[in-house]
Amino acid sequence: MRDVLSIAVGTVAMRPYVFAFFAAYLVAAVTHLGWRKTFYFTLAGYLISFVSEFSSINTGFPYGWYYYIEATRNRELWIAGVPFFDSLSYVFLAYCSYSTALLVVSPVKSWRSGFVTLETRSIRKSFSVLLLGSLFQAFLDIIIDPVALQGHRWFLGQIYGYRENGYHFGVPLTNYAGWWLVSAVMIFALQRIDFRLGNGPEKPAGVCSFPFRALFGPFLYLSVLVFNLSMTLIIGENLMAMTGIFIFTLPVAISVVLIIRRANRYSREELADHLRDYPYSSVAMKKG
Repeated sequence: MRDVLSIAVGTVAMRPYVFAFFAAYLVAAVTHLGWRKTFYFTLAGYLISFVSEFSSINTGFPYGWYYYIEATRNRELWIAGVPFFDSLSYVFLAYCSYSTALLVVSPVKSWRSGFVTLETRSIRKSFSVLLLGSLFQAFLDIIIDPVALQGHRWFLGQIYGYRENGYHFGVPLTNYAGWWLVSAVMIFALQRIDFRLGNGPEKPAGVCSFPFRALFGPFLYLSVLVFNLSMTLIIGENLMAMTGIFIFTLPVAISVVLIIRRANRYSREELADHLRDYPYSSVAMKKG
């Protein structure tokens, strides 16, 4: 019993930043989708990411051949050779990438004390959101994986390695292709869960119409990005950091321009479609 408690405490204490991001994800996802959808996606997302990692360390698919270093096996939770925190992190990365894609694709209504994406069920389940969301998540890994591979130089620790040195700061290109594939599967699962569960006129339990709730997920996305770029600079990998900044400059600029250009330029039909699907939206309260 003491060992179980020690591992449970160590799982959180050794990776506090992961669980801080996960807590932020719960706030963003529950207030957006509700408790039920968040629970099912958390479970499905974790299982998808775990299976992908278990497969890759044993078969090389989908990320290429890599391995976990079991230095912390007795101090934090591992499941079948995969650290629990690692698969868990995919869940909040998928959600914040999905919500960022929604922000880019949806019409936007803003006012001094509020900001709402006029998303609809059709937009939420669209291929555009699937494609952009999966790319947003894969792009995050382009920043995360190189600095994580240098974990022995910061508080992450050296937890994994690749059998062969990759072209991108030691990371093989197959890893990024695998991330794009798994990201697409996870976001597709989120879309299916959202579409099938609780789409009546009643507000799902947990959903809240905070004035800037639509920005919670994208803010989490930027937080993960800034955290990893900061770690890259702290360990002195300036070229790696600048490469990451250059990679994100264009997509961030395009996204910001699109959001600004679409703000308050929606049609009556787009507003009506949003209120038809989500009559409990804060837009409805503002109109009232």
